[in-house]
Amino acid sequence: MTGHEQETRAACRILLIEDDEPVRERLARIIVEWPGGNLVGACGTLADAMQAIADIPIDLLITDLKLPDGHGVQAIRLLRERQPNAEAMVVSVLADDRTVIGAIEAGATGYLLKDSDPIDIVEAISELLAGRSPISSTIARTIVRRLGGREVAGDASPDPATAKSLTPREMDILWGIAKGFTYGELAERLKISKQTVPVHIKNIYRKLQANNRSEAVYEASRRGLIRL
Repeated sequence: MTGHEQETRAACRILLIEDDEPVRERLARIIVEWPGGNLVGACGTLADAMQAIADIPIDLLITDLKLPDGHGVQAIRLLRERQPNAEAMVVSVLADDRTVIGAIEAGATGYLLKDSDPIDIVEAISELLAGRSPISSTIARTIVRRLGGREVAGDASPDPATAKSLTPREMDILWGIAKGFTYGELAERLKISKQTVPVHIKNIYRKLQANNRSEAVYEASRRGLIRL
């Protein structure tokens, strides 16, 4: 057996579920370019994913949660039933307590937010396959708060003052952040200068009292400014 054949055989067979096409293509590209990964499928719907889980041997499921025809947790549960030795990792913008705990209880052993850099995703996959549970810091905080019994008053309640303070353009940028788009992709989609994107993002961080993308999306979702 050649070294190339050994590498191919040892590659992690990964099934990807993501309904947003640009995000799906971005994640698929990360996996394809990673020597340790073998992308066996990239699905945009829960139905396609369920069929793939039933038909294709996989080592790792990477899934979004909110899908056009269902929820990623359903795919995780089927994976546990059909392929119990496989791992499951969530890559989502959703970070509320109920969603995070529900995914983990269903069998997810990793949970990243969509603003993770390519190297972070690859490292997370490697950690998960090594028996660890990679999670974003915001998700860790959610779990600690939930397990500590400290529910945040007003979680998921709209904050009219904050909503009013965000301009229409900032709301557009906020949605782009939630979808995991890069500065360049946001500029292209919104037909604005690439240099103005970080200016808008800085204002969003200030108004939401956030320090990074993950915290901004989490705060926006918690305050009811965006529904994901």
